[in-house]
Amino acid sequence: MKIENVLTGFIAEPRGRDGLALAVLLARQARAKLTVATVQPPAWNTPGPAKADESAWRSYLREQADATLEQARELAGDEADYVVHTNKGSGRGLVELARKREADVVVIGSAPSGAKGRISLGSTADQLLHSSSVPVLLAPKGWSEEPPAEFERLTVAYRRGPGCDHAVAEAARAAVSLDVPLRLVTLVLSSARKAKIEQEMSERLREQAAADLKAAARGQRRRLQVDVEILEGRNVAQALGAATWLDGELIICASSSSGPLRRVFLGDTSIKIVKAATCPVMILTREP
Repeated sequence: MKIENVLTGFIAEPRGRDGLALAVLLARQARAKLTVATVQPPAWNTPGPAKADESAWRSYLREQADATLEQARELAGDEADYVVHTNKGSGRGLVELARKREADVVVIGSAPSGAKGRISLGSTADQLLHSSSVPVLLAPKGWSEEPPAEFERLTVAYRRGPGCDHAVAEAARAAVSLDVPLRLVTLVLSSARKAKIEQEMSERLREQAAADLKAAARGQRRRLQVDVEILEGRNVAQALGAATWLDGELIICASSSSGPLRRVFLGDTSIKIVKAATCPVMILTREP
């Protein structure tokens, strides 16, 4: 994927600062344009005497938007573009704005209800992750408190199939833009039971995963460093916990094959990866 135009939604809360810090780092390392947006609800459109209330409400919204973007400017500097967009839903507003501004990726922070260092999906993320026409990048809660100086590696959660092959190709392009190595990982999940048939099945899964990873990496190694790794565990969280993660790591997942074309659509496995990850996660759009 190309990273030339980064869009982030900002609110004057810790989650807004998390998303902004991640967007700033991505734009800086990719030498991309950064747009910082605040999405506000529409003003009333009430006839008659209520017009006075409408005017006060519009004035209030403008003041809030100006104050919000001023906080963002203090964090991101004067080189970014700062815009106000109107929509009833913040996620839907960012989807609209991404199309309007021709963004390559939308960056947001985690919902406030989650644990520190993890990603929790709120209403904004839900809207983006089921309708965005560009990849969505999620920052873990508290990420802005000690952000890395740079991205150090991209890790693709790989499972054989056209959608994931496309994800590998897109991740390779991003790795070249960011000048970082690429890692392909496949999760092999198995129970802790030791029945012979389950051991044999697990071994076949490992062999198939190793072959799939080798094939997926083959076409990318001419352009950049590519490592492959099989992560095993009883569930997604345990498998991810078995790997080594760098401070400047970024995970990339493909969209579900059941989702609409050229849209982000979060599948069951990707949801589990997002919730178990301790680093930012990007969900790509589904391509044919």
